[in-house]
Amino acid sequence: MMMGRGGSFGLLARAAVGTLLLLPAPGSTQDSLAVSCADVEYLTPLQDLIRCAEQGMAAAQFFLGAQHDRGEGVPWNILEAVRLYRLAAEQGNDFAQLRLGYLYANGTGVAEDDAEAARLYRLAAEQGNPTAGLFLGEMYSKGDGVPEDHAEAVRWYRLAAEKGNASAQAYLGFRYAVGEGVPRDLVYAYMWLEISAARGNERARGGQQVIVEEMTREQIAEAEKLSRDWLESHSRDGGN
Repeated sequence: MMMGRGGSFGLLARAAVGTLLLLPAPGSTQDSLAVSCADVEYLTPLQDLIRCAEQGMAAAQFFLGAQHDRGEGVPWNILEAVRLYRLAAEQGNDFAQLRLGYLYANGTGVAEDDAEAARLYRLAAEQGNPTAGLFLGEMYSKGDGVPEDHAEAVRWYRLAAEKGNASAQAYLGFRYAVGEGVPRDLVYAYMWLEISAARGNERARGGQQVIVEEMTREQIAEAEKLSRDWLESHSRDGGN
């Protein structure tokens, strides 16, 4: 399973996980003229999604799978969702790889298989999907489907954090706070927790309150400058 935390930083980390977007936002399908398969999205009319999915378009396969996954516009059918996700994932669609990995990690619609979940998360994360990087980091942290490796967990947390994932930023901060997978460094811990909080993860503030008691004024000032610099530089490129 992916969820749940253990180890020396579990109490902090459990508080950090925010809402993780695993599926497209819900909405209502609307009628239109036939849509180009290159332009499909979640709200594309059902007949066009089906047509494009049958033509082998990965995006259409993913979106149609998501509708079966949610039971929106079509009857809920997790097995059909899995089939469509698999077709899209095999073509390299990172969202399908992420969602299919999540289903394997939780044994939903497929037999639970952490190794397969980790494989799929890796494929998506290597394409820059930050949620997949977060989940893969969690698997390395716990040894689910992969050997337990805290340094490798930090590597994937960092990749997701640099992409703007607030939960990964908080986890990375907590790792620096306790020195798991990286040397203990309260300045970097505070920096990443501050970035996470600034991006909507208010629970990261609690982590800051824990570590700030150990920090000097100079360390806090340095960490705040690092976080400001990061946020300013990433605001210019859309957060990535």
